[in-house]
Amino acid sequence: MASTTPDIQRSRRAKNASRPGDRIFSGLSRGSGITLLVIMAAIAVFLTYRAVLAISKDSTNFFTTFEWNPAANPPVFGIAVLAFGTIVSSIIAMLIAVPVAIGIALFISHYAPRKLAKPLAYVVDLLAAVPSIIYGLWGAIFLVPYLDGLNKWLDQYLGWTYIFDKSSDGVARNLFTVGILLAIMILPIITNVTREVFLQVPKMHEEAALALGATRWEVIRMSVLPFGRSGIISASMLGLGRALGETMAVAVVLSPSFLISGHLLDPGGGTFAQNIAAKFNEANEFGRDALIASGLVLFAITLLVNGAARWIIGRRKEYSGAAA
Repeated sequence: MASTTPDIQRSRRAKNASRPGDRIFSGLSRGSGITLLVIMAAIAVFLTYRAVLAISKDSTNFFTTFEWNPAANPPVFGIAVLAFGTIVSSIIAMLIAVPVAIGIALFISHYAPRKLAKPLAYVVDLLAAVPSIIYGLWGAIFLVPYLDGLNKWLDQYLGWTYIFDKSSDGVARNLFTVGILLAIMILPIITNVTREVFLQVPKMHEEAALALGATRWEVIRMSVLPFGRSGIISASMLGLGRALGETMAVAVVLSPSFLISGHLLDPGGGTFAQNIAAKFNEANEFGRDALIASGLVLFAITLLVNGAARWIIGRRKEYSGAAA
C-alpha cells in the first residue's frame, strides 16, 4: 500500500501538468522569475560598466576620499562621506522607527477595540502612501525649526557624550534631523507588515496561553512575538531599504558638506541618494558616471542588507516560522 502512494501522487501531478491552464500558468510563473533575474543582472552590468569607466579615471581612492569634484583636472571624488551619512542616518531611523512600529502594531492587533483599530490601521496605510517630497517639504518647513530647541537641549544635557555636542550655531539641517524624518517615513511600512504578521498568529497559541493563566502581555511575549519574529525582521529590512535609498526628502532637509563629523547635531554629511539627486542635472557625462559609481555602492549595500536579513531569518527554524 505504501509503495503505491508515490505512484498515485506522480500520476496526479502528471495529469495536472497536462492541463493547458497549468502549463500556461507554470510558464508564466517561470518566465516572470527569469525576467526578474535578467532585469537585476542588466542593472548590475550597466552600473558596473559605467562605474568602472569613472573609477579608472579617479585620481584618488574612491572609497576613502572626502571630496566630490569629478569636473576637476584630474578628477577627484570619493564616497567616504556619502557612506557615512547614509549609514548613520539609516541607523538613527531604525533605532527610532522599529520599536515604535512594533508598539503600534501590537496596539492595533491586540489592544485597541475593533472600532478604533480599523480607522487607526487605515490612517497608517494612508501615511505609507504619502509621496517623499511631501515629507521633505514638511520636514523643511515644520520639523527643522521645531527640532532646533531639541538640539539645544541635547547639547546642554548630553553634550558630554560627544555625539550630541553641538559645536556650530546652524539650524537643525543635520543627520540627526534626517534620521528622525526617515523614521517617520518608514514607520508606516514597518507597522503595516508587522501588524499583518501579528494578526496571523494562530488563535490556538494565544488561547492556550490564556488557559494557563497568562496575562495579555505574557501572551504577547510567549506567543505573538516569537511567531512574528521573522515578520518583524522582514518589515524592518523593507523600512531600511527605503531609508537607504530615500532621495527627495533628504535633499530638501539636509545641508550637505563633504565632512565626516561625530557631532550629529552639526550640519554636514550627505547620502548616496541625496548626492545623486542634487548633482545629476548639472553634471557632465563623466560626472554622471561618477554618480552612477556611487549608486553601484548603494546597490551593493542594499543587496548585502537583504542577504543578511535572509540569513538571520533562515539560520534558525523558529525564526522562519517552521516551528510555529
